[in-house]
Amino acid sequence: MNILKKAYCRTFQFCFWAAFPLLPYREPEIVEGGLEGIPEVLKKEKKSHPLLFTDSGVVKAGLLDKLTSVLERNNVEYSLFTEVVANPTTDSVEKALSLYLEEQCDSLIALGGGSSMDTAKAVGARIANPKKPLSKMGGILRVRHPIPTLLAIPTTAGTGSETTLASVIVDSETRHKYAINDFPLIPRYAVLDAEMTRTLPPHLTASTGMDALVHAIEAYIGKSNHRMTKIEAKIAVRLILSNIEKAYDDGNDMKARSAMLRASYLAGCSFTRSYVGYVHAIAHTVGGEYNIPHGYANAVILPLVLEAYRPHIDKKLWKLAVAANLADELTPVKVGADAFMARIRELKEKFSIPDTIKEIRKEDIERLSKYADKEGNPLYPVPVLMDAKELEVFYNVLRGQDNE
Repeated sequence: MNILKKAYCRTFQFCFWAAFPLLPYREPEIVEGGLEGIPEVLKKEKKSHPLLFTDSGVVKAGLLDKLTSVLERNNVEYSLFTEVVANPTTDSVEKALSLYLEEQCDSLIALGGGSSMDTAKAVGARIANPKKPLSKMGGILRVRHPIPTLLAIPTTAGTGSETTLASVIVDSETRHKYAINDFPLIPRYAVLDAEMTRTLPPHLTASTGMDALVHAIEAYIGKSNHRMTKIEAKIAVRLILSNIEKAYDDGNDMKARSAMLRASYLAGCSFTRSYVGYVHAIAHTVGGEYNIPHGYANAVILPLVLEAYRPHIDKKLWKLAVAANLADELTPVKVGADAFMARIRELKEKFSIPDTIKEIRKEDIERLSKYADKEGNPLYPVPVLMDAKELEVFYNVLRGQDNE
């Protein structure tokens, strides 16, 4: 990256970092009593007809029935949108928006993983800005207006979307994936119930858990940290590395499930304020283009990008290794950083997560790298700045053609 662009990116990032304490960030209110507390929340908010967002997997697992039974017992009218798709599209959002308006709904409840929450947030953004397409809200601080009351109920321990200001959407025509980031998108309430993650199959437990790990790591190694975000990220890393295998091996280990849900929430809080980096920028492009699940893409890409940052991040990796009991205060920095990287690779091997994404086509790389450059620069306070040409290297390695 040329020196003028670097100066611009770092200046932008510093100004945003300095201003963040003054911005209207908030954490969602945790609903007491889990699902049973939702009717009381709706009553308090004077809402009587929520639109429920979820996907077919959640329906098949019986989790939607748990929610609707609570609403029905409390005489709460609701409408259902069960067509949430992985990597939510603009078409899907518009379809849900039409249902919201037709059914005269007044609030939003997202049940599921990041896709359900992203869809609900995007619908909220469209309701708040009825004359503004989603494409005009991509980037930061372009929603501006309050969205309807949103309750988020995660059924995975990974995305942290129940606490973030982001909604990631794929343009149905171009397949370009972009993030909408603004404070009104932070859910007003969150229901953190580990029982809702019990039925998550091992491969999703792994990929969503690795997603949370990426959130915590990218937040921690970036240059826009505040004291609290560092603490949250370190706790999240420790909890994930101590519990992800337990949850993967035994889905009924509710202590591990609870720890993973807590870690996901903390990682979400951390990266909402500190932002992520090129792992996400690259993952968004391949997810949008080839419909690859986000958490899985993040897990594939993570060690590749971390190695490219070294040795600039070795001290921070060492601190994470110490926090996760992979090293101690007497361990040399490089040795501790190596131990942390080894642990990531060990988890990828256990979870059968590869090092390549075979779907990547050579003819797409230049375009995708430009998308990643546009997303990441200047917003993401990465340890090492890279332009589109430098990011192309990652795509070539990921497709298994690093010498081309």
